[in-house]
Amino acid sequence: MNKYVVSQGHCNKLGATIENGGVNFAVYCPAASVIELLLFKDINDHDPQVISLSSQLYRSVYYWHVFVHGIGAGQIYAWRVREAVRTYKYAASHVEIGKVLIDPYGKRVVFPDSYERFQTTDEARNVANAARSVVVDTSTYNWGMDCAPKHALNKTVIYEMHVKGFTAHPSSGVAPDIRGSYRGLIEKIPYLVDLGITAVELLPVYQYDKYDALPGKENYWGYCPMSFFAVHEAYSSDKSIMGPLDEFRDMVKALHRNGIEVILDVVYNHTSEGDANGPCYCFKGFDKRNYYIMNDQGDHYNYSGCGNTLNANNPVVRSLILDSLIFWKEEMHVDGFRFDLASILARDANGTPLHNAPALLDIDHNVRLADAKIIAEPWDAGGLYQLGNIAGSKWREWNGQFRDDVRRFIRGDSNSIKKFVLRLIGSPDIYNEREIDPQKSINFITCHDGFTLNDLVSYNYKHNMDNGEMCRDGNNDNYSANYGVEGETDNEHLNELRLRQCKNMLALTVLSMGTPMILMGDEILRTQNGNNNAYCQDNEISWMNWDLNERQKEMLHFTRQMIRRRTIRTRASANAQRRRNYTMLDGVLRNTRLQWHGVKPFQPDWSDNSHTIGLMAYWGVYSIYAYIFVNAYWEDLDVELPPLPLNSKRQWSLLVDTADNLPDDVVNIFTMPRYNAGDKIKVNSRSLIILVSPAF
Repeated sequence: MNKYVVSQGHCNKLGATIENGGVNFAVYCPAASVIELLLFKDINDHDPQVISLSSQLYRSVYYWHVFVHGIGAGQIYAWRVREAVRTYKYAASHVEIGKVLIDPYGKRVVFPDSYERFQTTDEARNVANAARSVVVDTSTYNWGMDCAPKHALNKTVIYEMHVKGFTAHPSSGVAPDIRGSYRGLIEKIPYLVDLGITAVELLPVYQYDKYDALPGKENYWGYCPMSFFAVHEAYSSDKSIMGPLDEFRDMVKALHRNGIEVILDVVYNHTSEGDANGPCYCFKGFDKRNYYIMNDQGDHYNYSGCGNTLNANNPVVRSLILDSLIFWKEEMHVDGFRFDLASILARDANGTPLHNAPALLDIDHNVRLADAKIIAEPWDAGGLYQLGNIAGSKWREWNGQFRDDVRRFIRGDSNSIKKFVLRLIGSPDIYNEREIDPQKSINFITCHDGFTLNDLVSYNYKHNMDNGEMCRDGNNDNYSANYGVEGETDNEHLNELRLRQCKNMLALTVLSMGTPMILMGDEILRTQNGNNNAYCQDNEISWMNWDLNERQKEMLHFTRQMIRRRTIRTRASANAQRRRNYTMLDGVLRNTRLQWHGVKPFQPDWSDNSHTIGLMAYWGVYSIYAYIFVNAYWEDLDVELPPLPLNSKRQWSLLVDTADNLPDDVVNIFTMPRYNAGDKIKVNSRSLIILVSPAF
């Protein structure tokens, strides 16, 4: 006998909403004629109370709703479709009958001890072993004086990181009970501050299915969401009902307190339900043909490379995505989002790309997301490549061309000079500088997907055998080089060369026009032993090892100093009696005068065989000259420094030489080595130099 008192409820808000005297439940499921709400006593309850809804009293067109009196926060629940609408031709192909389903809007997902990813036809077993949702009250958290840093993009340095991998290794020095957790990350915030990071970009923290991998492997990256609202439980040291939500918010609040923004890597292109052979725990059960892009035969279109594709431009899915983003922005205080395979959000119900796709424009124009950083990975696994063409003006983009063209030039490839220069100055061929600021481009050399920076200069080929896919997975076009030895080596000369190449690419990432992004561990030459697709490697291959040798310490020091060198403090005129700050290569191109040079001033080599280029920039508003010379050639060069204004007392001050160690004092222009215009300076093979000349 049902012990709960129920009433009609409403669908004004989807999910489980705590109201006076109970909880309102509402869910989208148009093809159901009978739907059940399951209420569990605890996580491992095998015999829940079942509230069966069939009357039109509990239905408003597409939505089912019921108000349950006498319950509140902490109530564990799930849904189950019992019958489909008999008069609806395709109803049976829209829903899954008898499967226990989590709430698409659920703010917490829990798993019984006997959890099974795949549900069987045995109903009792499904009830006992299925994931379930929890009613939570997010309003009770004390945010105190939390204030978002709101850094401008031209002052932003992004650090892409994995929550667990950052502190999971014993060398992290974090207490064992909080290693690999949100709380463990809090312990390492001083490291991020000292490094100069202004924003962390966290690999997925939405609840995901760790078993979404080959048998015997576990998914580590988390690009396989189960829920778009629930925080991932495994990254919390507190496993209580509210523990993961509170610990995540503690982390956000602590990062904000230290001036660091939080950007989430979000996956609105697919779920871990896979194709027709995958599990059914949520969207498939409620309305697979509207939540996913499918053909008339019921086959999934796979533009994600993960078995299914979310039907992002369906009105219900568009609302789901927006509601999810607003929840994380307003309730969890995150500062921005990076959209995995964002081009999928431009596809219609048939997979055809849309011009000015509604899903993309909704995100771009939503007033509640107005001050959120919005970043697209502007391609998908189906071949839709939209770099420079994502709908909407607010979107920023991962610039994959920056990654590839800088890699090729620094490696020493022929026919690469012209594209390299375009990447250095903000990719005006991709982003029209007359209409779009340079921060449209998120510049990166490495990210989670591919080689680490150290492996990029240590391996010619990927080494992914540990993944169990016979090395068929992962990108084959890495533009990497081992410089003579595959993998790690004791050759001192070779290690010096590799370190120099890492410094070159790090410096170019930090100083090029655009917003730089650094991969976790690149600053300490983290290696994955040549694995360029470590999505299933939840072990020391992926974790950050904090025990550093001398080369790693030098790279860490270089990275720290390079980030600081983005802003150089200079003395203004004697009358001003103040100091100015400026950011290297920070500014719109039309406000900057550029000159190109070779080993001799005004003689750049634009030939296909060129491996060198000099760039001189002048900012009139700051009265600053900067000179960069990149020598990707395999021999040392003597470079003549370009002229400075006549009748001035200006000199060139050496700011960076990747063939040498950087001093500790990075912001005092007066301590740097000085050169006169016309002097010759040695630029070592495969290195770069940066000089500045401020108005003293």
